[in-house]
Parts: sequence; structure tokens; C-alpha cells
Amino acid sequence: MSNPSFNLLKGKRGIIFGALNEQSIAWKVAERAHEEGATFTLTNAPIALRMGEINNLAEKCNAQVIPADATSLEDLENLFSQSMEILGGKIDFVLHSIGMSPNVRKGKHYTDTNYDFFHKTLDISALSFHKTMQTALKLDALNEWGSVVALSYIAAQRVFPDYNDMADAKSLLESIGRSFGYQLGVSKKVRVNTISQSPTMTTAGSGVKGFDGFISYADEMSPLGNAGAIDCANYCITMFSDLTKYVTMQNLFHDGGFSNTGVSQKVIDRFNG
Repeated sequence: MSNPSFNLLKGKRGIIFGALNEQSIAWKVAERAHEEGATFTLTNAPIALRMGEINNLAEKCNAQVIPADATSLEDLENLFSQSMEILGGKIDFVLHSIGMSPNVRKGKHYTDTNYDFFHKTLDISALSFHKTMQTALKLDALNEWGSVVALSYIAAQRVFPDYNDMADAKSLLESIGRSFGYQLGVSKKVRVNTISQSPTMTTAGSGVKGFDGFISYADEMSPLGNAGAIDCANYCITMFSDLTKYVTMQNLFHDGGFSNTGVSQKVIDRFNG
């Protein structure tokens, strides 16, 4: 069933990072942005493009795919320049949906971190957000009242032991969102926010040890239950639209109420037997 369209993004141009397959939140954002009237380019790392099914999405959304390693300033410059050329003007919205930890992938415990891996985690999952905005600013690639959104997780604030060094990366990501949000607000009237999403069964999420347990626990703790990928996409669309012009430098929880729940009756009942 397709979503109702409100033409919220009619005439807007965007860049969407990180669509890998149909499970990806970025994939759902692209579908919804297309339904809401936006034109955009899609981008991912060359290796991810080989693994994923992004060309199917591109065809469906009438979008061009531009390979870019988000840690490379050269690739990012090419991405923004090409996108403006293809789309016929400056960019109105950017989705940063990127995260990867070699320590998680290799099963390294947080107390036995490989620091070369850790640098990679921070570069890919957080510094790439800074690099993206710095490049956009240098190229004067963003329209006034544009919107930049990155996806985060509550492990940036609270301990989830198996989330490992990704928790530190998400903390840095959120801080960059605030710091760069100030700069882009003052200079370009562009807003920058992070969305802290419920645990979601994506390719990235399922790489975390014990993720099924994470999801079930969060679902039982959240008054509304876990927010799904399509609902997260809808939230991103509202953040790209003119309905949220004065929301900036925020970390916005999209998690069914999990972040404000100390304990739920469901969870208590499990221990009362």
C-alpha cells in the first residue's frame, strides 16, 4: 500500500546517503521523498553499491546514483557538484544514514578495542557527517532553509554494552550536528538535526550482537512499541519539509517513548513471574 502524498517536498532537491537494500531506512526515505515530489541523487560507498540493490531504487525514484566514499573530501566534492548539475540547482535536503564499526564486525570487545578500527568507526560513522557539511558549505551547495538530517541511536546517551564503539561514534555524530548546526544556521539558515531511532532490523543493525534481544526489549519498554523504518522515513520527510523550518541543533527521539520510560509494566511483569 503506498503512502498518501501531501507534496511536502515538491520542487525540493536532495542527496540521500546510505540506501543499501529495502530494509534500509535511507531506502524508505528515498521512496517517500519521491512520493512527496522531491528529486534527488542517491549515494553510497562503491563497495556498498556492489553489494546492494540501489539501481532498482534509482529506477523506481527516477534518481541517479553517484558513488562516493563519505570519508573522502574529493568524493564528496564530486557528489555535491554532480548533484547540483543533475538536479539543476542547490540542495534543499541531505540524509546522512551511514554507520559502520570494524570492531563490531570483527567481534572485538569494547575493552579490547583495536584503535585503527576505532578510527575507522569514527571516520565513517561521525566525521563523515562533518565532512559532508563542510564540503556543502565550501561549495555553497545548500539552499537557504535547507535541512540536513543524520540518523542516530540512544546508545549515544546510555550504555548498551554490545553497541560497542558505535556508541561513541553516535555521541560524536550528535555533537557535530549541534556544532555545525549553529554554523549553518548563522551563515545559511540551514537546519541540522539528528534523529535517534528505535532499534531497526536493517543490515547495519543486525550486525550488532544480541540485536534481536535489543529489539524485543525496546518494544516492551516503549509505550507505543518500536518505531519502524517507514515511520522513521515519514519523520525524516517532515524534517526536510517547510513545516519544521525552525527546528535545528536537536537530537530528536523517534522511538515510541522508549527514551523517557524508566520501566514498563510489561518488563516488570517478566520479573514478577
